[in-house]
Amino acid sequence: MKIQIINGPNLNLLGTREKEIYGDLNFEKYLDKLNKYFIDIEIDYYQSNVEGEIINKLHEVGFSYDGILLNAGGYTHTSVAIRDAIKAVSSPVVEVHISNVFAREEFRHTSLIAPNCIGSISGFGLDSYRLAIEGLKVWKK
Repeated sequence: MKIQIINGPNLNLLGTREKEIYGDLNFEKYLDKLNKYFIDIEIDYYQSNVEGEIINKLHEVGFSYDGILLNAGGYTHTSVAIRDAIKAVSSPVVEVHISNVFAREEFRHTSLIAPNCIGSISGFGLDSYRLAIEGLKVWKK
């Protein structure tokens, strides 16, 4: 199984940004943990703060990977273009959020990308990614 994780804007600052919400571990260290936990899965990682680059990555991997985990960050609530890119590819996409977006500001309660994803995981810290992989494995059976 081959999975692409795509993180959007500001997620390059994990470990230093708003630790009370996002924790104090950077994503690269968490990725090491994921790779040790899922030894039978190839996990690739990509992060960009730029909407078009996220779309390009979805197009690049969206026909050949077994699944995509997408934390679109703030673009979750604003990007019709990312929503359309998810719909255009054949790889299943799981929406991931570190925080519980429904316990935060009201504008975060609406996801434009969710209707084109196979599921959403939020609120479990960085473990939201692990849970999303587990869900993707079950969905692929």
